[in-house]
Amino acid sequence: MNRLNELFKKKTTPILSIYFTAGYPNLDSTLDIAEALEKGGADFIEIGFPYSDPVADGPVIQASSQVALNNGMTLPILFEQLKDLRKRVSIPVLLMGYVNPVLQYGVENFCNKAAEVGVDGVIVPDLPMYEYENLYKNCFLENKLSNIFLVTPQTSEERIRKIDELSNGFIYLLSSSSTTGKDLQVSDAADAYFQRIKNMELRNPTMIGFGISDQKSFDKAAEYTRGAIVGSAFVKTLGKPDGIAGISGFIRTIK
Repeated sequence: MNRLNELFKKKTTPILSIYFTAGYPNLDSTLDIAEALEKGGADFIEIGFPYSDPVADGPVIQASSQVALNNGMTLPILFEQLKDLRKRVSIPVLLMGYVNPVLQYGVENFCNKAAEVGVDGVIVPDLPMYEYENLYKNCFLENKLSNIFLVTPQTSEERIRKIDELSNGFIYLLSSSSTTGKDLQVSDAADAYFQRIKNMELRNPTMIGFGISDQKSFDKAAEYTRGAIVGSAFVKTLGKPDGIAGISGFIRTIK
């Protein structure tokens, strides 16, 4: 088991994950932010590697990606920064981004390097499930990397069952089919969607993302899943003048 599996096995209270973009607000702020998140009470973190066409992201994360790219952030630079990751951070760490940079870097090289620096899992929303299963799964497994799949309200039960079969970390439930940064849908339709997934009694734990921004939305997500992922609301905080200094205060507004 990697650190992520251990967390879900041992933690009994709702789990909070925080996403931020590597290279934002400054090129060299990645490890400082990661360390501050752990000290502030995040249970695991997702480090986004920026891409020039982030189609699933809303304006806040898109803007942070553009700043990071302008700052010079690339996958090779990120991996160089993460060489000291496990000297400073003990909680699970995932990398999140789009498939194009991973293919350019080389999937096998990417998996090997991620494992080498102490990464526990990867979220690549536009990596087709078929390609993962038939081309890359063994590479992920050999490096003890959890590949995290996303589920939307429109995902069929058949596909969810398949995702559950292929997963070895958690399943990421999108609160809606919109881009990141929208508020969590608190409606009968959303409740029915979350309850439907809960009733499936999946083998893997689930987490809700997209629209979690405060304690109310975090608590709502935890009614149906093991916890929630905060992205856009945190990236907004990082954009403030005292961004890194305000991390622990931000986490206290969530949990």
